[in-house]
Amino acid sequence: MARLVGLTGGIGSGKSTVAAMIREQGLPVIDADLVARQLAAPGQPAHAEIARVWPEVVAADGTIDRKRLAAIVFTDEASKRRLEAITHPRIRTQIAAQATALAAAGQPLAFVEAALLVETGYHAELDGLVVVVASEAAQVERVMARDGCSREAALARLRSQCPLADKVRVASHVVENSGSLAETRAQVLRILRELATPAAT
Repeated sequence: MARLVGLTGGIGSGKSTVAAMIREQGLPVIDADLVARQLAAPGQPAHAEIARVWPEVVAADGTIDRKRLAAIVFTDEASKRRLEAITHPRIRTQIAAQATALAAAGQPLAFVEAALLVETGYHAELDGLVVVVASEAAQVERVMARDGCSREAALARLRSQCPLADKVRVASHVVENSGSLAETRAQVLRILRELATPAAT
């Protein structure tokens, strides 16, 4: 199996920006959110389970209304745990399959981008963890610009998440993404060089 390194951060910290920079260097990044969407598509077992538990989130075209589902699970801990029990094992299995395929194709290093690597404990199974951080002010501004929400709403979403400091404590590498794209890219390139060495595990 290819060495698999986690990539995570907080809302608005710039995780997707860093993922794009990694891909620019020719390294694969498995997007856990994309995997989750695929597994919840009509015809997939996760879709059937979600539809059975929450029939009200099935849209007219048969797809899962992710916003409606999120509104349920983010306000009810039991529902959140139920959804995670349905999706997380399948997501991990699919990521492992993709990593195996990458290794078979001669790719020795890959990344998995996911928001909840630390919260789920999945980071402990990986060969490293890159955490993307930014100042709270930068995070709030980015969320407001991206989602068109108020400062109060952006701040509430940020503070409802696992603190970035908790993720940094278990990180093997940290990218500070409050500055320019050039500064961020320089950090990403340095980390990739370090991960390319055998001692980086």
